[in-house]
Amino acid sequence: MSDEQTPPYGRERLVEVYTQGMLADTTPSIPPRFEDLEAAAREVLESDAYAYVAGSAGAERTDRENQTAFSKWRLVPRMLQGVDNRDLSVTLFGERYPAPIALAPIGVQSILHEDGELGSARAAADLGLPFVQSSASTEPLESVAEASGDEPAWFQLYWSSNRDLTRSFVERAEQAGYEALVVTVDTPVISWRERDIEQAYLPFLDGEGVGNYFTDPVFRDLVGAPPEENQDAAVMQFVDVFGDASLTWADLEWLRGVTDLPILVKGIVHPDDARRALESGADGVIVSTHGGRQVDNALPAIEALPRVVDHLESEGYGDTPVLFDSGIRRGADAVVALALGAEMVLLGRPYVYGLAIDGEDGVREVCRNLLADFDLTMGLSGQASVADLDRSLLVESH
Repeated sequence: MSDEQTPPYGRERLVEVYTQGMLADTTPSIPPRFEDLEAAAREVLESDAYAYVAGSAGAERTDRENQTAFSKWRLVPRMLQGVDNRDLSVTLFGERYPAPIALAPIGVQSILHEDGELGSARAAADLGLPFVQSSASTEPLESVAEASGDEPAWFQLYWSSNRDLTRSFVERAEQAGYEALVVTVDTPVISWRERDIEQAYLPFLDGEGVGNYFTDPVFRDLVGAPPEENQDAAVMQFVDVFGDASLTWADLEWLRGVTDLPILVKGIVHPDDARRALESGADGVIVSTHGGRQVDNALPAIEALPRVVDHLESEGYGDTPVLFDSGIRRGADAVVALALGAEMVLLGRPYVYGLAIDGEDGVREVCRNLLADFDLTMGLSGQASVADLDRSLLVESH
């Protein structure tokens, strides 16, 4: 993204919506309220696909509290602050982005809409937002990088139990032009997800979400036959190599030694784990509970965020990027997370609900709505620049 002025997201979106409504008698095709967005996605999806994307671990307490815990911090708006030209831009690893929002890695998007990951990547690229390509995508990483065009994209790595396969994924990401590596560490095993168990549904067994594996030369050698000729054998090989519960911090040190890409470690909740990640070679961390999909009754991600930020500051890592996901639904959520110390937030379920409803266009509209809401909340809070956000904007509610 070039050094251009931040677009007036809020004003542009409001003018568009109200003009179309008053002059053309049309209302937005994508619901602006998250609750309605989720309901609309449910209407168009098969029950098993909806359960897979909407569901979380156990009783889903972490997912619910990821959202409600934002109410612990209240914004204290300031007046007459000269907020006519708001700068929402952020620079990360030498790249300027127009807003501190990225699209989180979400796999198997093909079960939601035929546009899948390619549509999501194109929508993100249109807005200049980084798209984080999942290891568990149906489209191979090279195709998604091409869909992103000249806009930055990051690759999310699920560590395989086969180290050669892990290295191959990293090398492919480098060759395809990805600009950062997002290493997910909160999935040594797949969690107990009651909705999926009720449906007896795991999309990978249908050949969804395995595009990176089926196209990988190391994986194809492991199968011993082309996956397109023996999908059942390839799927079983995928099940055998996906994830590695034996990983330690030494493995992150190994990864640091095989790539020059910036490494963001995703899935951090405990402050000491953030420190260990940086000591092991990471360039930043993402505070995340995987949208509540891994551990039930875990500390909400937004409560973990200031603890991680403060600990890294005390350990001399105050300039290290801390990103955030899990629970971002509205613009005020993003403002709170940034004021608590996040450099950028990652949007998850909302954008794939948009994908389910209207493919690439649905993703784009969800992101435009969030950008507009974020922009307006910044202005109404008296904040002219993302760079100036800090905890003086917040009061902790008890």
